[in-house]
Amino acid sequence: MDRQSDGKPIDTGTAYHRPPARHRAELTEVSRGTPMGELLRRYWHPIGLSSDAGRTPRQLRVLGEDLVLFRDGGGRPGLVWARCCHRGTTLYYGKVEERGIRCCYHGWLFDAEGRCLEQPCEPELGRKRHAIRQPWYPVEERYGLIFAYMGPPEKKPALPRYECLDVLDDGEQVAADDTSIGSGGDVVAPCNWLQHYENVMDPYHVPILHGSFSGTQFAEVMNQMPQVSWEATERGVKSQQLRRLEDGTLMRRITEVALPTLRVVPNPYLGTLGRVESIGWTLPIDDTHYRIYVAGRIRQAGVILPRAAGAAARKRWHDMTPEERRDFPGDWEAQTGQGPITLHSEEHLAASDKGIAMLRRLLKRQVEAVAEGKDPIGVGFDPDAPPVRFEAGNWVASG
Repeated sequence: MDRQSDGKPIDTGTAYHRPPARHRAELTEVSRGTPMGELLRRYWHPIGLSSDAGRTPRQLRVLGEDLVLFRDGGGRPGLVWARCCHRGTTLYYGKVEERGIRCCYHGWLFDAEGRCLEQPCEPELGRKRHAIRQPWYPVEERYGLIFAYMGPPEKKPALPRYECLDVLDDGEQVAADDTSIGSGGDVVAPCNWLQHYENVMDPYHVPILHGSFSGTQFAEVMNQMPQVSWEATERGVKSQQLRRLEDGTLMRRITEVALPTLRVVPNPYLGTLGRVESIGWTLPIDDTHYRIYVAGRIRQAGVILPRAAGAAARKRWHDMTPEERRDFPGDWEAQTGQGPITLHSEEHLAASDKGIAMLRRLLKRQVEAVAEGKDPIGVGFDPDAPPVRFEAGNWVASG
């Protein structure tokens, strides 16, 4: 090995001497008791489609917790801790009845809020059954989705409404989707939620990854290198991107992220112009997996992102071979390629990463606010508050 005059090895730039790598645990880890886990638990999260709550128990993993979703005979959805509080088997093998869910092991019956209604092996169906409570979480239904609040009960906020989903144009209806639209791949992504979420504030990757590198993946105009600016909002961060259309007009595109995990991204296929037509929630399953739930205004069943004439219509991810995915990567490949949790200590952020830095600083401030006993941004307690309005959309103007 080459050495300096003092005998110390010369740094040749090889990987051997790199320092130990680490991720930013305070921004990525989501279990109860972690800084980010406690922040995320101050908000409502979509955990499934309304149709997912039925007479067959459904296994869920949300924020690192194993849960079971069901709907009792009276139509009331329930979300309970998977492990039965009696002897610990999973309620996934339970039977849903008129009043709740019955454990397969000894028949204990729990209602949608975890109250123990029956203990069949005990005298009088359990003289002390009223003292038992299966751990549970509140749920509400809206926009075709089931939302859960998994935080401290005394801090439970109102479930927000959103103007872009409440105000419908003629011929529109709201539909929900659970296929992880926006991930660019499978329903469950094997990487940390933040790797996807912060990508929304990275407009410069679009002309590279989705344009020149892998060929046109959206509308042709999206391949242009945009003029970009970022701003903080009341609920998160937004970016404005300017691109010139073929007819000389200017397209102004605004994307937003809003806490806790909302991705407010206008249609990249430009099938619709104007205000944003859908919202996606990047749901952390645990520290190394996420999925996306979407609710949007639609005119045609099953089409949340209509395509403009001439927009790309490449193969679906599921229809591509591993070799094709390697040769024509998209968001899925780029983000899962960062590893289960990216190593933040090895990053070198540049000027084009300003939106990423702004979002991370915002999340850090909100983590600190919760640790200090404060309410994080975007949390409200008035159920009659006006719907949240976003600026996101694709807009065209002369200029």
